[in-house]
Amino acid sequence: MSTPPYARDHQLKLCHTCGQVCQACEHYCPRCDSAVHARKTNSLSRTWALLLASLIFYIPANLLPVMHTNIFGNASENTIMSGVVEFWKAGSWDIALLIFIASVVVPGIKFFVLGILLVTCQRRSRWAQRERAKLYRFVEVIGYWSMLDVLVVALVAALVQFRALSSIDPRMGILFFGLVVVLTMFAAMSFDPRLIWDVEVEDV
Repeated sequence: MSTPPYARDHQLKLCHTCGQVCQACEHYCPRCDSAVHARKTNSLSRTWALLLASLIFYIPANLLPVMHTNIFGNASENTIMSGVVEFWKAGSWDIALLIFIASVVVPGIKFFVLGILLVTCQRRSRWAQRERAKLYRFVEVIGYWSMLDVLVVALVAALVQFRALSSIDPRMGILFFGLVVVLTMFAAMSFDPRLIWDVEVEDV
C-alpha cells in the first residue's frame, strides 16, 4: 500500500492560528499575518516545562484553602477536598461532584495523558498511535471545562453574599488552581500531535 504524500512533499505548511494552507517559503500567514512554522517550535521541551510547572502549582492548589466561609458566625477555611466534603455533607452533592471532577479528575487526566504523550514521543514509540492521537484530542476538549471549579467558587460566593450574616471569600488556593488550569491548557496547545506519527515518516 502506497503512503499518501505529506504536506512537505508539496512544499506546504499550515498556519496554526487560522488554519490557512501556506507555501513553504512563506514566513507569515497571508490571511492573519501570524508567524508560520512547519512544526511547533521546541514542542517537547516547551510542553514538558509547562506540564512540570503546572504539577508544581497543583501542590499548593490542593494544600492551601480555596475559600473562607462565614455562615451565621461559623468561620472556616476550606481546601478543594474539604470543600467537596462540606458540600456533600450539606446535601449539595451535585456541586460537590462538579468540584471534584473539575479540580481533581480533570487535572489528573491531563497530567497523565500529556505525560504519556511526551514520554512515548521522546522514545519514538509506535505503540497505539491512533489511540494516542485520540487521547490528545480528548485532552483538548476537556481543557475548555477546566475552569469550572473556579466558576463554581465564584458562583457560590455570589449566592452566599445574599444571605444575612453570611459571607464567602476566595483564598490563595484558587489562584494556584487557576494557574494550573492555564498552564495545562498551554501545555496541550504547545504539544505537536504530529510527533506521534513522525516515526512512520522516518521509516518511509
